[in-house]
Amino acid sequence: MDSANLVRMANRIGEFFEAMPERDEALQGIAEHIRKFWEPRMRAELARVLASPDKAQALKPIVREALVLHPLTLPSAAQA
Repeated sequence: MDSANLVRMANRIGEFFEAMPERDEALQGIAEHIRKFWEPRMRAELARVLASPDKAQALKPIVREALVLHPLTLPSAAQA
């Protein structure tokens, strides 16, 4: 799984939701979109990116915040 491509995709989702006037809705929307439309392997790789401080820096702040606030949208590494 290409983590750089997944980061790019997650950041594009973040850009879309960032335009929403309510930040809480935007954060929920980002996490919900990833939960609904990304397959488990993609979500697991994104969880690994988020767990790595160096790699997580490539995520837009709104995406990192969404994934930290809504961790149940990502499987643990053991489930991957």
